[in-house]
Amino acid sequence: MASFEDNDIDVPDPSLMNVIEQDSLKWIFVGGKGGVGKTTTSCCLSIQLAKKREKVLIVSTDPAHNLSDAFCQKFGRDPMLVDGFENLYVMEIDANADMDKIQGEMSAATGDDEQSVLQSLMGDLTSSIPGIDEAMSFSELMKQVQTMDYDTVVFDTAPTGHTLRLLSFPTIMEKALGKIMDLKDKFGGMLSSMSGLMGGGAGPNGESPTDMMLGKLEETREIINKVNTMFQDPTVTTFVCVCIPEFLSIFETERLVQELSKFGIDSHNVVVNQVLFPEKDADELAEWFEEEKGKLSKEAAEICSKMMARKKMQDKYIGQCFDLYGDDFHIILQPLLDHEVRGVEKLTEFSETLVNPVDLEVD
Repeated sequence: MASFEDNDIDVPDPSLMNVIEQDSLKWIFVGGKGGVGKTTTSCCLSIQLAKKREKVLIVSTDPAHNLSDAFCQKFGRDPMLVDGFENLYVMEIDANADMDKIQGEMSAATGDDEQSVLQSLMGDLTSSIPGIDEAMSFSELMKQVQTMDYDTVVFDTAPTGHTLRLLSFPTIMEKALGKIMDLKDKFGGMLSSMSGLMGGGAGPNGESPTDMMLGKLEETREIINKVNTMFQDPTVTTFVCVCIPEFLSIFETERLVQELSKFGIDSHNVVVNQVLFPEKDADELAEWFEEEKGKLSKEAAEICSKMMARKKMQDKYIGQCFDLYGDDFHIILQPLLDHEVRGVEKLTEFSETLVNPVDLEVD
């Protein structure tokens, strides 16, 4: 890594100890562009948290779950203890399964004819308001998680676009409720008559299918608004951004940080993965290469030359990262390894680099 100038010495500690030592944190989101190592970072952070907390839960909100692959252990919709731990649990949610559960619960309270009315309403709602199905699924997840006695919940999120949609769920719910209310105000009598003509009676409390739908959406909105309030409290929630030292990833991280700021969600940590020799300076390596390349075979010299080009490119973008966030963010440089980080043993070993960072040279 390129050396810092004297006026850069007081940068925040380049580790995630600030997150681990903040006992008040309940929700920790880990997110960024696809393929930058979010799942590995989530697992490693959770392993370190498990050393300080009584019970830690990792939740995957990515439809393409990777936690089972990372830990080499099969997980599902219910929290499961990670092999080798007494206080670290994992669950992988399925939005489609949760939506089926919601519809099943609503249909169970009605007759067969009313079920078709409810299913039709749900189908119209999900097609007219993109994201409503995920919002309701997320509501069910949060309702479930809040009843559990975990000290900290780490969210291994989907790539940036999906994550930003998750954060916009309160707005989505407002639109959904507004749409249903408009329909009820304008066509309430007609909907009730149509339900009667179709053979649909009332629910267990005398409500129509439209009222049942409205009640479920209202319950979902209340949960999401409550959760959203907690997410905007920096003593309870923080977001750890993950990237790699390449243009597209750094650019998307900046977009993510700006969007998080708009949503009022705390973010003051950036993990930069896959860094070539983070403790070394590209110029020093270039000097070494010039001195030694005459002793190398042609093939070895070409390999080293390509490595040097990659190192210079990475240092450029890491420098931009420090320019953007160095004064306010903890920037953690994670080294590129010569093996995959899979399984409890390797994850535990790699997790130490989050709390014991490489020493960066300071002029």
